[in-house]
Parts: sequence; C-alpha cells; structure tokens
Amino acid sequence: MKAVVWHGKRDVRVEEVPDPRIQEPTDAVIRVTSTGLCGSDLHLYEVLSPFMTPGDILGHEPMGVVEEVGPAITDLAPGDRVVVPFQIACGSCFMCDRGLQTQCETTQVRDQGTGAALFGYTSLYGAVPGGQAEYLRVPQAHYGPVLVPPDVPDDRYLFLSDVLPTAFQAVAYADVPKGGTLAVLGLGPIGDMCCRIALHQGAAQVIGIDLVPQRLATARARGVTALDLTEHDDIPAAVGELTRGRGADSVIDAVGMEAHGSTAGKIIQDLSGLLPGKAAAAIAGKAGVDRLSALYLAIELVRRGGTISLTGVYGGMADPLPMLSLFDKQVQLRMGQANVRRWVPDLLPLLAADDPLGVEEFATHHLSLNEAPEAYEMFQRKETGKIVMRV
Repeated sequence: MKAVVWHGKRDVRVEEVPDPRIQEPTDAVIRVTSTGLCGSDLHLYEVLSPFMTPGDILGHEPMGVVEEVGPAITDLAPGDRVVVPFQIACGSCFMCDRGLQTQCETTQVRDQGTGAALFGYTSLYGAVPGGQAEYLRVPQAHYGPVLVPPDVPDDRYLFLSDVLPTAFQAVAYADVPKGGTLAVLGLGPIGDMCCRIALHQGAAQVIGIDLVPQRLATARARGVTALDLTEHDDIPAAVGELTRGRGADSVIDAVGMEAHGSTAGKIIQDLSGLLPGKAAAAIAGKAGVDRLSALYLAIELVRRGGTISLTGVYGGMADPLPMLSLFDKQVQLRMGQANVRRWVPDLLPLLAADDPLGVEEFATHHLSLNEAPEAYEMFQRKETGKIVMRV
C-alpha cells in the first residue's frame, strides 16, 4: 500500500509499504478514505524528530471503511464506515471509565512514561503506524472506531478523529462563565474550531489572536473579535480595552511550543535535531525548552481568578514558569490531549444537525495522498487552513 513515511526533519515521502494485517483479536483493518493533516504532525516534521525513526508512517486523523475485523470484534463488520480517534484506548480500564481515554491503562506507553498510545506519533507514544495511508490497522477496535452514516460527505464526520474533540475539550476546560469572554491564542484549525464551539455554546465575546491574514478573516466572518499580532504592540492592553480592564475570563492557548517568540528556545529545538538519536531525545525530552511566548501571553491576558486551557502541545521538561503570577492571579490551569470518546456523545448531535460548526466547509484544501510532501510544506508555511488528504 501507499503511505506517508517520515525520513527526517522536513522530509516526508509517499512510499510503498507492507499492508497491515490483523494481529490481535480486538484489531480491525480499515481502508482509509480521508485523513487529516494536523498541527501536531508539524511537530514531527520540525521539533520532535529525535523521537522518530526513518520509515515511521505518519497521521492520526483517519476515517474509512472496515475491511476486516478480529474474532473478538462484534460491533463492527466489513463495509461499516468509521472515524478513528487519534488515541488508542480500551474503554474499560480505570482511566477510560473516568473519561480519561488519553491515560488508558491498557495502552499506556510505560517504557516512555507517557499516556495512551497514539497513531503515527513517535516512539514516545508507541510508534504505532499512522493513518496517512491507504490502509490502517486499528488496535482496540472493539471500542475506538466511531460508526458514522454511509451517505454523507467525509468532511461531515472526519474531524471527530481529533479537531472537534480537541476543541470541545479545550472549551470545556476553559470553563467560560455565562456571559463571559474567551480569548483564543492561535487561529489555526484547532483555535478556529474552539471559537466556533464557544460561540455556538453562547459565549458573549470570543477574541481570537493570530498574525495570518486568512485566519483572522475567517474568524471575523463567524463573529469573532480578531486581533492581528502585527497591528497591536500591546495585545494585553487591547484585550483589556475589550474586557473593562480585567482581562479575559478564560484563555485557550491553541499554539503550543511552536509559538513565535523565544529565539533561544528555537535554537535549542533546532540543535536537538542535529544530534545523534539518543542524545537528541535526551535533550528534547528531559531538558527541552519550549518557546513559551504563547503561554506567557495567556497568563497576561487572563483576568484574576480566570482559567487557562492549554490545548497547544508542549514537549519540554525544563521550562521556567511564572509561578508567582499564576499564584498571585489565582489562575486555574487545565490541559491535556483530548479524550475523544468522552466528547463523542456531545458532538454527534451537532454533526447530525444543520452543521452549526461549519465542518463541511472547514477544510481549506483537499489534496491526494500522493501530494502529502507538498501538503506538509504548505501547512508548515501557514499557506493553508485545514488540509484533508483523499485516499
């Protein structure tokens, strides 16, 4: 089969690889019909290369049609159409029972000290072959895949794999009070969807902050008060003017470790990519320094007693945090990868309705799997919004 394969920093290729097969009774194999390109994939393209191995298959946002199921699978059959969550969870352990599927105790990658295994996402999370491919082996298929209707466009349900639950959890964790204001840092696909969900849920004001003109225009068209970083010397002051001087009730950081800002952080990130594998992994995983400008800005923007929700990925372990400011402002801080299955019951009714979140028009580019290298380059240069690859 064809698959998108990692070969090095900024080097992904479409190659022929062996077809997946059933290995465990709870496996399924799906024929992928659409697969998303995620901002987290860019971390593999740029920053997290020390944890990658040449030949790794990328991607964690797939949907498709079931081709084969293991003997323990009773709720799926060949021909069923499914969306596959980005994390692999069993559905019955202590953590899954509490809606924390990203901490699944059955699939935790204990040798790395991390949570549930993820599709296509480094040795830190199990080095499981990903979904930017013609076929995908799905472990724990008795629980993970979400059945979707057979007769609607892929884009109506594809984003259940990651974008929708990630944004929904980010807004839930932000805990915007009734009549309150939410500020969203970063208007890429996740930040954009956070704004849509918050407005749909009744936030009185949503302030979006970015520097990419098309992202700002898209947000404004949906009712977001969008602030251009290139036009405001003092973003906290601009947000203060919109919030009676207090700051936002809630802030979502949808940027993470690739924020513009710290040159020193970028240098360390880049240097780790030049070192031999084990040395690079040690620096990136234990002494890594993220570019924390987005998080620092979130702390400035949130009002006293407010809440910050982190959904942008951070990977370092040695980053200084402004603990005095966090403590003095009595800020609540929530974070984590989305527990996809936890939010699916909330999201399915929205997708079955009249598309209030605009998911069918959410992707800005549809490319073929063969165009994956170009897709990564375009997305890395911020020349696109959400990219979907047809398989």
